[in-house]
Amino acid sequence: MKNTSLRDIVFSALVGALYVVLCYFGNIFGLNFGVIQFRFAEALTVLPFLCPATAWGLFVGCVLANLLSPYGLPDLIFGSLATLLAGLLTARCKSRWMAPLPPALCNGLIVGALLAWYEAGFTAAFPGVFLFNALSVGISELLVCCILGLPLLALLTQTGVFPKKGEKIREIP
Repeated sequence: MKNTSLRDIVFSALVGALYVVLCYFGNIFGLNFGVIQFRFAEALTVLPFLCPATAWGLFVGCVLANLLSPYGLPDLIFGSLATLLAGLLTARCKSRWMAPLPPALCNGLIVGALLAWYEAGFTAAFPGVFLFNALSVGISELLVCCILGLPLLALLTQTGVFPKKGEKIREIP
């Protein structure tokens, strides 16, 4: 993050704050935690494709949102690290169409494992429960990132808020 501008840092902080607000809103409807998650805020996890610094804002936002988690400290730690890892990997994507994959894979595997451990412990049932949870969380994440996240990426590039990958940021007059 040695070349991170003040604009990127501020945008990252705003993304983190928006993540928290969207999670608290989604929590009203019980959409944030569990085997099937439709966390609106996860649409923001594609933003590191345009602005890599937002991975850190997403991480902080996820930590704050996971304070509500019924899975406690393990979700606060590992769920938040899954979001950070997803953001860092998304920043390395070459195509915006690939941007939803890191969040879906990271959350599917890490949160799926967390839920399986919570439900079955490290017993003989763990592999089956893990497979079910990983697929459920991963598919839910992929849907959110594709249905909400990809249009958000398109909107941000079309409006000039962020340039397409490889283009310079247009200065505001």
